[in-house]
Parts: sequence; C-alpha cells; structure tokens
Amino acid sequence: MHRPLKQTLGLLAALFCASGLLLPACAQEKDETKGTLAEPADAAEVRSQIAVAEKLGGIVPDRGAILYFLSIAKQHLGETREALSLLKECLALREGFDPAGDPAFKGLKESKEFIDLVEDVHRDFPVVAQARIAFVTEEKDLIPEGLAYDARQTVFYLGSLNRRKIVKINAEGRVSDFGRPASGALLPILGIRLHPSDGTIWANSFSEDVGKAELLHFDAGGKLLGRYAPKDSARHGFNDLVVLENGEIVLSDSLANMVWRFDPRQETFSPLRIYRPLLYPNGVAETSDSRQVFVADNVGVVRIDLGSGTSTDVNPGPRSTLASADGLYWHAGSLIAIQNGIGSPRVAMFRLSKDGSRVLQTTVLENRSPFTVLPTTGAIKGNDFYFIANSQLDNLNGDRVLDTTRLERVRIAVVHLQ
Repeated sequence: MHRPLKQTLGLLAALFCASGLLLPACAQEKDETKGTLAEPADAAEVRSQIAVAEKLGGIVPDRGAILYFLSIAKQHLGETREALSLLKECLALREGFDPAGDPAFKGLKESKEFIDLVEDVHRDFPVVAQARIAFVTEEKDLIPEGLAYDARQTVFYLGSLNRRKIVKINAEGRVSDFGRPASGALLPILGIRLHPSDGTIWANSFSEDVGKAELLHFDAGGKLLGRYAPKDSARHGFNDLVVLENGEIVLSDSLANMVWRFDPRQETFSPLRIYRPLLYPNGVAETSDSRQVFVADNVGVVRIDLGSGTSTDVNPGPRSTLASADGLYWHAGSLIAIQNGIGSPRVAMFRLSKDGSRVLQTTVLENRSPFTVLPTTGAIKGNDFYFIANSQLDNLNGDRVLDTTRLERVRIAVVHLQ
C-alpha cells in the first residue's frame, strides 16, 4: 500500500496491525469487576469476520491463508490456545507465513513453542537479500504509499499519505512536488498509475478518519484535471488501481470490500461482481492486453475476466501463498507481490499458467532483509522492480503521525526480476 492508511474496523484492523500498518483497533483491558481480561470492544465485529473467513475456507484454494487469518483473529480476542493451534496448522503447510514479524503474536514470542515454530519457518524460508538502494527522499514525513514509473519522462511518482501530495523523482534522484491542486486540499494519496497512451496520471486517495475517498486525475505537468467519488453515503477506501487500455480504471475499495470499474467518459463507478466476499481488497494488477485483472485481498488473489465478468481465485499451489499482497504487478506472465500481511513482509514473484488460473513457480525476491521491514508498493522499470522499503505506516494513526522523532528519509529499493 499500499497504500493508504490501511486501517479498517474490527478484525481487519487487527490483521493489518500484523502488517505494521496501524495500531490495534483496541487493546484488551482488564475487567476490574471480575479480575479477568475483558473482550475487546470490537469483539462482535471480529467474530462476524471469523464467520466469513470460515465460510471462505471451503471456497478459496489457500487453506494456509484462512488459518493465518483466523489465528490472528483468535489471538485478538484473547483465545490464545486456539490461535496457537490454528497457527501451527497454518505453518505446517509451509506456504511462507512467518509470525516472527507479526505484532499480533507479541505475547507468544517468548514461549519455546512459538520460538520452535519460527525456527522451522526460517529454515524453509531463509533470508533473501538481493535488493539495493535506488534513491532516497529528503523529506522524512511523506509516509509514502503509491509508486509509479513514467517511461516517457524517465521519472517516478511517489504518493504521500501524510503530506497529501505526489512527488516526482527524476533519473538523478532529485525530488520535486507534483500534483498539488490550486485549491481544495487532497486526501491522503495511495495507488498511482499512468494512462497507457496519453501520459496522464491517475491516483487513489482516501481518509480513514472520515471514510471518504476520491479518484484523482492529473495531466503530465501536475495539473489536477478531475476528482471523482461514488455518489452515495457509504464509507469508501480507494486503495490500488490499474488503468486499462481503453482508459477505464479498475480500483480496489478496501473499506467497502469492493472492486470498482470507473468510466472516465461517463464519470461513473460500476461495481465488478466477484464470486466470493473480499476481505480487505488491496493490490490490483492487469495483464498486458487488459483482458484480465487480478485483485489481492487477505486470503488470496482473485482473477477477473473483464470480457465475461467471471472471477475465480488464482490457485497458489502447494507450499505457496498469494495472501495479503499490498502491491501487485504484472510482468511477463508473472505476478510481482509485496506481501506485508503474512507476518514478516516479503517481495515475491509468481509465474502463472498461460490462462492465469494457477501459480507454476514461486520465487522469493526479498525476505527478512533491511528492505522488507515495512515495504508497501512498487513499480516496474524494464526488468527491475522498484519498491518503497520503509513506508513508516506504523508511525501513522488515522491521518496523524504518532512520533515525529522516529521519521526517516524514504528509501526506494530495487531488485532485478530474474
């Protein structure tokens, strides 16, 4: 996310706490009348999400993703014994989940049982450190989310949640402001993508505090051409997006758990029908011919055929997971994913079958390195993948920086796509 403030209600807040994206929705407090731990205030919402996840267990192909989701939910409710049992079952599948980097399991990290589980994971999924620094920003308080590359101008565009703007980074690494409207403040900026033919820039924006979202359109010089939002009173969280060959936009709505198709000619949003409920939809990718779109959520990646309107989950295959991809990108028949909701974040490449229905090979590109502390989104330049290495989303709560003394210069890393 990357990514906006990946904050949502109930279980989703608890889950994305695991990604370091926010503080827990609420901490358990001691019930002074009984001397025991009281349930968190969002317990009813969490149990509702558990019911959804349990139903999805018979639908989605990735059992490990469901188990990890449920384990975090149970731990959030204080049901540690059941949480640990679910976690063991998940890790036994050896898909790549790594609870060592998950704040949700902080209370278990000193136990031998948990330590042994983590050691097994780290044997199966060792450190992968192939990335290097590409450039850094001088501004420390951007709290970046979206990243896009413009091959015409050989520049990157980086979105800022905190500063509510887009900055442009040239080939020499110089940073300048881009995309500040003459009037009317923007919402926090998330996903950014370029129009494939006219060079204009589209960006998502939303504020978790008010549940308001806008799709933004800029020309190549940074002039704001339009800002669009659904005409209803529901809470929306526009997150990631792609721009199709015909100029239409497909975007994820993380708060409404929906995927929208936006027609810029008619200025209308239409929901795409998905065969199953989504749990915090996030990263979006499209095939090079714009016939298929892939949407990531907490338990997998859904493949949508835009011609027929049908959808299905991409099967990750054994010992692999597509869960919780913040950034998601298409490259030469593969999906590149930044997975920051599987415990310890990683960058991975998934080579797909010709029809895009299943993963043929999983390659971990970066794992448990200095560049995967809190990565979010990225952009592809040729055969290189550039990504935000230190988003600092864990220092943002709502629309407010928690501790300015912890802020660092933003690092953009790059890893070669083999």
